[in-house]
Amino acid sequence: MRAFHVTAAGAAPALSDLPVPRPGPGEILVRIAACGLNFADLLILEGTYQDTPAAPFTLGMEVAGTVEALGPGVDGPAPGTRVAVFGGQGGLAEYGCFPADRAVPLPEGMDEITGAAFQIAYGTSHVALSRRARLRAGERLLVLGAAGGVGLTAVEIGKVMGAEVVACARGEEKLEVARRAGADHLVPADPDELRARLKALGGADVVYDPVGGALFDAAFRACRPEARLLSIGFASGEVPRIRANHLLVKNLTVMGFYWGGYMAFRPEVVRDSLAELMRWHGAGRLHPHVSHVLPLDRVEEGLALLKERKSTGKVVIRIA
Repeated sequence: MRAFHVTAAGAAPALSDLPVPRPGPGEILVRIAACGLNFADLLILEGTYQDTPAAPFTLGMEVAGTVEALGPGVDGPAPGTRVAVFGGQGGLAEYGCFPADRAVPLPEGMDEITGAAFQIAYGTSHVALSRRARLRAGERLLVLGAAGGVGLTAVEIGKVMGAEVVACARGEEKLEVARRAGADHLVPADPDELRARLKALGGADVVYDPVGGALFDAAFRACRPEARLLSIGFASGEVPRIRANHLLVKNLTVMGFYWGGYMAFRPEVVRDSLAELMRWHGAGRLHPHVSHVLPLDRVEEGLALLKERKSTGKVVIRIA
């Protein structure tokens, strides 16, 4: 089979010919139709991601495809079932073995491209906003990086939850994508303008930040009392430094969030969240946005789109 494979730590990944794996205990073999790319894939290649796998490994965190075989002790999902799976690695290949308990059957109305783009982006925003920030209807939600993979889903989910959404993104094209996703206010990604515009609106109750850097600082200074700030990631390359005494002035809360971490210590949180998200999608309340679909031999182009901020929503690699 073909796979986008890393042979050793620090080595450049390459499209390689590997044997089709066999599922072990607790695993299923999936014939992969599509794999969603994530900013975390770039961090894995740099060796800076919190869950960087040991080499050798195949890149690709989330897939959609069809179950081909079951490993020992596994009673489902049955071969022939279309599923989405968050595996953390192994997705950019024609076949992959993944934990059976992470497989989510795809509903009839969801194709594999959408399925491969769905879990991480929507799961991150849903659990972050509902469980961690406890966003309430009528509150004002600021979303940084609002046209990106997770940011755009935060705009959508914020609206479904009844929030007033302020979308911050770079350039008119990306702001228009956020507007179509339901954003009530559009703000360019300039720290000074963000701070001024947000203060003019009356501040933010919840900040959703996958960017970090100067935009986090601007949002921090324009929060309402008792605001909650979600630190999702640092796409800017700059991790914010927070002075604890400044938190006291407005009784602010800054909370870290990593969706994949729940797989280890509270997997039921992820399962329940994805079940609700699938219901929302089936009811027409969510509209996943995939800006680029590329074949497996163009993975490097897809990663470059993420790195250079040229995509909106998700980039998906079509495997089959």
